[in-house]
Amino acid sequence: MAAAPEVRNDTDKQQYSLIEDGEVIGLAAYEIDGDEIRFVHTEVDPEHRGGGHASILVQHALDDVRASSSRRVVAQCSYVHAWIERHPDYQELTTR
Repeated sequence: MAAAPEVRNDTDKQQYSLIEDGEVIGLAAYEIDGDEIRFVHTEVDPEHRGGGHASILVQHALDDVRASSSRRVVAQCSYVHAWIERHPDYQELTTR
């Protein structure tokens, strides 16, 4: 049984990385612009799709933004946008 995936903010790469068994299997790329953090791209390796990995990745990334900054989230990535739409308790991040 694989260990639960871990999400890490790789600030040098400007992405949240989803790591499973020591390998990066997904990423949520972002750009910082003043008081905004723009999520521009989310992807999960094809062999890991369908298991909820992208949702885990986005939730951890948004939880980290909420806990560690006052930045406003701009969901340029369609997946992040749709995820926030489905999770009303995260929508306040887009209006801070």
